[in-house]
Amino acid sequence: MAEEWTVKHRSLSAALCFGVVLAAATVACPAAAQTKRLPSDVGAAGTSKMPVIHPDGIALGAYDPHGDFSNVEKATIEHLFLPWLDVDLSSLLEADAYASSRGRKILVTVEPWSWSENWSMSPQDLRDRILSGGYDDNIDAVCGMIARLRAPVTIRWAHEMDDTSGQFPWSQWTPERYVKAYQKFVTRCRSSVARAEYMWSPIGNENLAEYYPGNDYVDVVGLSVFGLQQYDNDKFGRDRSFADILKPKYEAAKIFSKPIVVAELGYEGNTEYVENWANAVALKNPDFPELAAVVYFNDREVYPWPENYGLPNWRVAREAAE
Repeated sequence: MAEEWTVKHRSLSAALCFGVVLAAATVACPAAAQTKRLPSDVGAAGTSKMPVIHPDGIALGAYDPHGDFSNVEKATIEHLFLPWLDVDLSSLLEADAYASSRGRKILVTVEPWSWSENWSMSPQDLRDRILSGGYDDNIDAVCGMIARLRAPVTIRWAHEMDDTSGQFPWSQWTPERYVKAYQKFVTRCRSSVARAEYMWSPIGNENLAEYYPGNDYVDVVGLSVFGLQQYDNDKFGRDRSFADILKPKYEAAKIFSKPIVVAELGYEGNTEYVENWANAVALKNPDFPELAAVVYFNDREVYPWPENYGLPNWRVAREAAE
């Protein structure tokens, strides 16, 4: 049960807080004013891991349950994770007020978890129920509430479908089945919220194109990029840069001729490693002309990395995250 609890806990704790709760369970969401900070925490690399915002750089956003980005004026995207079951959808209005007051867009990752009895619903059962209309009411409720938001919204459904770790049931579907389910979600959601953009967001593996649902269902492509120094040195014998890890993912994704966003970003290592990443991630790079934004995952990892690398701590405010 430990792994199953972790998956459920991820969806509950991954709700974007702003001091509010987006799931039907109590989640501790520390207010930004209570977050332990150092004077250099905002807008500087080194002591913290805050990405450097460049005057002519690309857009920066964050999934930020701890409020570390709350006063970063040039952060323009607010990311939240939303399981489509057992959710207090009215909290989305509070998230919208928070984002709108800061002039930010909203990226909503809608996760099609199933809280079935005894955790018995298999990935196949989940897929079949989605395709047969068993979750149509959930889609209508989520998308109907999103339609009420004032901030511009991008909807990211069933992300990282090409992941091989086993953490997501939807990543265990065949590409053909995934495509049908994604198309169904977007088609039905559009009937409630036509103004939203839709993000198709693989983790970025070589076979990502097998899961592509077609240009009519995708406005922007998302990717995930995480840098863990210890992993780099153990597996590659050197530090890898942001560009090193992004490049093969970007090359595989650019064939769709869509804007590209790093929808989940994190890095952890010594000071030099962190500074190199923090200075590079939001810098406009001629090697990545279609890269429009990066969105930092400002929390500890929620699913163990393989081979005992544990749960890396991506949070920008180092001391507050231990």
